[in-house]
Amino acid sequence: MDSNPTNYEQDQRLSRLQLSLLMLGLLTTAIGQSFIFAILPPLGRDVGFNEIQINAVVASSALAFSVFSAIWGRIADRIGRKPVLVIGVVGYAVGNLVFALTFLAGLAGLIGGAALFATVVVIRISQSMVMSGCNPGAAAYAADFSARSQRTKALARLGTANSLGMIAGPILAGALAGFGLLTPLYFATVLAGLAGLIIVLKLPPDKPREISKRSGKRLSMFDERIRLYLACSFGGFTGFAGIQQTMGFRLQDMLSLSGTETAQYTAIALMSAALLTFTMQLTVAQKYQGPPIVLIRAGVGLLLSGACVVALAPTFSVVLAGMAVLGAGLGLSVPAIAAAASLAVNPDEQGAAAGLITALPAAGFVTGPLLCGYLYTVSPTLSALGAAAVLLPVFIVTLLAPKLPRYQ
Repeated sequence: MDSNPTNYEQDQRLSRLQLSLLMLGLLTTAIGQSFIFAILPPLGRDVGFNEIQINAVVASSALAFSVFSAIWGRIADRIGRKPVLVIGVVGYAVGNLVFALTFLAGLAGLIGGAALFATVVVIRISQSMVMSGCNPGAAAYAADFSARSQRTKALARLGTANSLGMIAGPILAGALAGFGLLTPLYFATVLAGLAGLIIVLKLPPDKPREISKRSGKRLSMFDERIRLYLACSFGGFTGFAGIQQTMGFRLQDMLSLSGTETAQYTAIALMSAALLTFTMQLTVAQKYQGPPIVLIRAGVGLLLSGACVVALAPTFSVVLAGMAVLGAGLGLSVPAIAAAASLAVNPDEQGAAAGLITALPAAGFVTGPLLCGYLYTVSPTLSALGAAAVLLPVFIVTLLAPKLPRYQ
């Protein structure tokens, strides 16, 4: 294996068509995921689930997403990036439809109690196992077609798809929830199905030129080249996911909202975070060309600050401010983490690196909701403070980390 990762063709650039189609795949799944975050708390309560059960649905599916993201990343190094992306998007559409129909049966009284809970968990896990190919497939494709000096910019552009989904998703969820809490899920199914078809027909195939050079040695999450970035990703998303997934409970209980109102208010809070994420990715992250650790440090610091604001927020407007700060933190840290890890490994490890970078946020969506969900049963304030307690040591680690060379 060539130990010098600079053997990429330096004139490689993502075309506008390639970038648009990669973003389409990520955008549709991000919209669907934001629907889940907005409607699952009230929908779960409507079918008799308690807070721990609802968070368990999220945590179990996130665990499956985390494990299989790394697997799909390695598969993408063997069979190519486009097939993995297509499988992820189409699999998401199918799984989402089955998920919605299961809740429909629960609301109609055809299934309930432990049987409904177990069915929902199994379906959501199965969906996550397949859809987890989206991000590593898209990120590795983008890395293959971007020069090293453009890597942060390319991945930041790709990241705006997730941000746009988290902006558009809450708006759509709030509007569609007025027609019933399941309506957003049906909409997301159709959207992802159409996106998958367009990607199949229009996205140029990638050239698996590096795949034949694989040494057979797997990239480990403990590899010294990337373990710092993985730790920041895991810790940052543990704190953010814990706050995000308990937001519905917090707003419903704080403002005495109905199920539909909870979905709408939660959507506004999530949109506040997503809007700032998008703004930071579109401006600072795409223009910055210094050491990635600087952006990572700033991003984690903002995440920590936002968690503290949310924890102590006395009103909905202050909650929105705290979520905005959290979103700004993600907008700086996420593309910088992805770029730093991509620059640290060899060309034939891009899929594996992208898979691990995708897996660790998903792992954070396991630990965060479980930790903060439990703390919420003790105190709503303690829940967000628990997230801040997780983010504090991560921020300290970034302060102690050395600056890396400009594009390494």
